[in-house]
Amino acid sequence: MQPATPARPESEGRGAASEAPGPGPAPLPAPAPAPGPVPAPAPGRVLVVDDDPTVSEVVAGYLTGAGYEVARAADGPAALECFARRRPDLVVLDLMLPGMDGFEVCRRMRAHGRVPVIMLTARGDEDDRILGLETGADDYVTKPFSPRELVLRVDSVLRRATADPVPAGRAVLLEGAGLVLDPVARSATRQGRALALTLREFDLLAFLLRHPGRVFTREELMSEVWGWDFGDLSTVTVHVRRLRGKVEADPARPELIRTVWGVGYRLDLPTGTADPADPADPTAPADPAAPTAPTSPAGPAGSSWVSGAHGSPGAPS
Repeated sequence: MQPATPARPESEGRGAASEAPGPGPAPLPAPAPAPGPVPAPAPGRVLVVDDDPTVSEVVAGYLTGAGYEVARAADGPAALECFARRRPDLVVLDLMLPGMDGFEVCRRMRAHGRVPVIMLTARGDEDDRILGLETGADDYVTKPFSPRELVLRVDSVLRRATADPVPAGRAVLLEGAGLVLDPVARSATRQGRALALTLREFDLLAFLLRHPGRVFTREELMSEVWGWDFGDLSTVTVHVRRLRGKVEADPARPELIRTVWGVGYRLDLPTGTADPADPADPTAPADPAAPTAPTSPAGPAGSSWVSGAHGSPGAPS
């Protein structure tokens, strides 16, 4: 009996090519590393101009902490050079600079382009504030001031400067008493004559035109137009007076923006929309809603104060 022949493996007898394993599949590429968080862009570029290094450093520190990209200059020529080179979105400008004062710096900046300007001043004279607004400043802060409040003002000015000027459902043009405001172009005319309004003057007039015949306190105007819940109320007084000088036929006897004694201000249109229960005296020599002397803003709780070399924390100048 023949012994059984052992079974041959299936692989035996195949060609050499079959015996050697072929190349395996190409390895998968390593997964790309997950992208890290994209840094948020700075909310804006701010130029701080002040000859007091302490004030400049404190203001720049608070603005940097709020996410702004900050450049600094200590005098007028350096400020103009930095302005031309960096094109900031907003300028915080001290009024009392050596050599070339803040008024002249603001005028020259305005000649080269539209940029919001917040003036820092240690002067309490209202004429200086009005002159600052006349040269094109959008707002001012009187030393001593809270740096936190200044940051809030910078936020507010830039937000309004870059926001969509046309609220949903609103007409594009605002008209009344010969005034025509175009919120898209941010242009204004009175009896066909162009009005040179600052950013804040335009916002104030537009707000009043949207609510003719209604009386607003200075606190309400500061909240609605400036977007602040605190601050120096004389800011509103100065802007109203400055605006009257541009829209009234006789600013000493205003017929459009009237003072309501002990309350605030009201825009009267010739359509009879004003409330006769709100007595206004257009011949009033002084604004009864205004304080007898400028006061320092209260500022948010926990704020420190910046006075600079030209002022003292004890009392505003």
